[in-house]
Amino acid sequence: MQDSGFRWFFIARAITLITGSMSSIALAFAVLQVDNEALSLSYVLTAFTVANIVFVLFGGVVADRLPRALIIQSCYVLDILSMGTVAALLFTQTATIPLLVGLAAVNGASTAFVLPAMQGIIPQLTKPEHLQQANAMLSFVRSAVTIGGPVIAGVLVATAGPAWAMVVQVGGWVVAIPVLALVKLPPPPRNEGSTFLRDLRTGWDEFRSRTWLWVIVLAFMIMNAIHVGAWGVAGPYIAKNDDRLGITGWGWVVSAEGIGVLLMTVVLMRFPLRRPLRLGMIGMAFFAVPLTMLGIHPAVVLLAIAALIAGAGAEVFSTGWNVTLMENVPTDKLSRVSSYDMLGSFVVMPIGTLIYGWLITHADVGVVLVTSGVLYAACAVATLAVPSVWRMGRRAHTVEVADS
Repeated sequence: MQDSGFRWFFIARAITLITGSMSSIALAFAVLQVDNEALSLSYVLTAFTVANIVFVLFGGVVADRLPRALIIQSCYVLDILSMGTVAALLFTQTATIPLLVGLAAVNGASTAFVLPAMQGIIPQLTKPEHLQQANAMLSFVRSAVTIGGPVIAGVLVATAGPAWAMVVQVGGWVVAIPVLALVKLPPPPRNEGSTFLRDLRTGWDEFRSRTWLWVIVLAFMIMNAIHVGAWGVAGPYIAKNDDRLGITGWGWVVSAEGIGVLLMTVVLMRFPLRRPLRLGMIGMAFFAVPLTMLGIHPAVVLLAIAALIAGAGAEVFSTGWNVTLMENVPTDKLSRVSSYDMLGSFVVMPIGTLIYGWLITHADVGVVLVTSGVLYAACAVATLAVPSVWRMGRRAHTVEVADS
C-alpha cells in the first residue's frame, strides 16, 4: 500500500477499533452496575440500535455533501462527550437508566453518520488496484480486536470497573481526531440548489437501479435476522443447557468464527477476487453448516471447525461486497447508497432477536435451527440466480495490477 492518506486513515480507524472493542462489554456491565435487570440492559441497547437506524439515511446524505473526514472528527467529538459523560456518571455514582438510554441514543446517532462517511472515504484515499487490500486490512483489524478486545475488556471491567473501560474508549477518539486531520481529501462536489430530499431520492435511485445491489440487501434482511436470532440468541441458550457445548465451548466456537475471518483477510491481501459477489454469496452459504450443526449435534470441536470455515466465507463476502460497491457506485453518491445498504441490514436485527426469543420458548430448538440453516442457505444461493450477481467481476486493470 503506497497511499499515504489511507495510512493515516487506517491508523485512526485501528485506534478507535482497538479502544472501542471493549465498549459493548463495558456498557453492558455499566448498565448492570446501575440496575441489575436484563430489561434495563435491553432498553439501553435498543436505544443505540434505533437511533442508528433512524439517522443512517441522514448520515449518508451528509457524508456525500460535506468533507467526510470532518464529519468523522465531529462525530468523534460527540462520542467523547456522550461516553465521557457515561464514565463521569459512573465515577460519581449518579448514573440512572434513563440517562444511559439517552446517551446510548446519542452514540448510536453519531455512529449513523460515521459509517457511511467511512465507506465513502476509502475509494477517495486508495488507488483502484489497492481497494481489495485496503478493505482486507481494515477487516483484519476488526476481526483481531473482536477476538482479543472482549478478553481485555473483561479483565479491565473486573479489576477497575466499567467506567475505566469507557475512559480508554474516549482516549481512542481523542487520539484519532488529530490523526484524521492528516488525511487530505479533495473537496466534495458542490450541489447548489439541491435539497435533502432530492439528495435522498438520488441515493435511492442509485440504489434501486442496480439489481445486484438491492437483491443482495433484500437477501441479507432475512439472513441477518436469522443470524442475530439463531446464532446470537439460540446459541447461548443451547450453550447454557446442553453439556455437549457448554458456555466455555461456546466461547471457543465464537472465537473460531473470528479466527476464520482473520485468516481469510490475510489471503485476500494477496489474491484478488475475480468474481466478488459470486464467491461472496457462496461463502455466506457456508454459515448454514454450523447453524444446522448447532441444532443437530452441538459438539465443540466440530462446531468450531464449521464456524471457522463460515467466518472465512463471511469475510470473502465482506471484502468482495465493499470492493464491488466502491468500484461500481460513483464516489460522490457512495455514502448515500451505503446508508440504504446499512438500513436494510440493521432494521431487521431487533425483529430477528424478538422472533427467535419467542420461537425458542414455543418450539423445539433443534427444529428451529435446522429450518433456519436451510432458509439461510436458500437465501444466499438464490441470489446467484440473478445474472448481475453471478457475472459481476472486477475491473480488468485492477485484477492485472493485483496479480503482478
